[in-house]
Amino acid sequence: MIKANEYHKYIFFPLALFYWGIVFWRNLFYNLNFFVIQKISCKVISIGNISVGGTGKTPTVIYLASLLVKLGIKVSILSRGYGRDTKGLLLVSSGEGTLVNNWKHCGDESYMMAKKLNNVPILVDENRRRGSLYLVKKFNPEIIIMDDGFQHRALGRDLDIVLINGGDRVNDHKLLPYGILREPWYNIKRADVIVVTKKKPDPLLQRKLKETSLPIFETRVTPIIRYSSPTSTKKVMGNDNVYLASGLGNPEFFRTTVEHMGFNVCGVKNFPDHYFYKKNDLLNIEKKAKEKGASHILTTEKDWLKIKELSPTFPFGIVDMKIRILNEETLLQMIGLKSYLDLSHSPSEDHSYES
Repeated sequence: MIKANEYHKYIFFPLALFYWGIVFWRNLFYNLNFFVIQKISCKVISIGNISVGGTGKTPTVIYLASLLVKLGIKVSILSRGYGRDTKGLLLVSSGEGTLVNNWKHCGDESYMMAKKLNNVPILVDENRRRGSLYLVKKFNPEIIIMDDGFQHRALGRDLDIVLINGGDRVNDHKLLPYGILREPWYNIKRADVIVVTKKKPDPLLQRKLKETSLPIFETRVTPIIRYSSPTSTKKVMGNDNVYLASGLGNPEFFRTTVEHMGFNVCGVKNFPDHYFYKKNDLLNIEKKAKEKGASHILTTEKDWLKIKELSPTFPFGIVDMKIRILNEETLLQMIGLKSYLDLSHSPSEDHSYES
């Protein structure tokens, strides 16, 4: 009798072979210039990944945009707007707050970026070339940051940054659906920079990263908690029982971060990435949190966008994950900003740690 895992191999093998063929021929046509890569009049920095799951793209885009704005650089952000209920070109922000009245129109991550960033126009468009030309014409940026751009090759870029989750297991570095890779590992050679996020990689992954011969940057994470009610007098304290609820590509990192901050995780409810919460989901989460004796439910900013629409009654804490790439001077030199190296800021040391 065929075992379940062997049965899955028979099912997945033709799917993986078909997917590999699409990826191979598409990249080959780009490499041979059968598909045109369009360059535009400003610098383009792509921040993407080679795997599925959470690698911290959105916090990294926010970090880099904030850094460049602080240095006096005109920056715009271009995203496809994953999970939105609209199509085509949509301006999310002109740099002065959101221009859309609901996150569903532009995607949760783009909406969150628009809420957090000032002086940074944000546009979503599945056609990256069209979107970039619109940003150049309307805002004349010096740099466009392309969110989740590694696989989108039609738009040329001046720096390709690929994020790798330091918690990845080398055994999982197989092509979908067997593993977590969106394209074969050897394609990482297209990148200019690797940024390791989440945690320090184990020795096997460290060796695999070094074998790429690409510059490797480490990161530091600083989690900050805010509350569902600005007037709330009840704050979550160290050693408090907290219940976690999130829809993330990498929920384990969220839990580890909360534990690192000193809280006691008494229960967890994980949903799929970009999950669209329903009222019954919230009621069940609040019921479980009460049963477990939690003082607060902790969630992420991306999840809170959707949960708050359901009018929660239980105290919530929203964990904001701030990321910083270490050795910023070298990064800025690679971007071509050698004249902007007077960095006066430093990360908060409270609850921050190197990933």
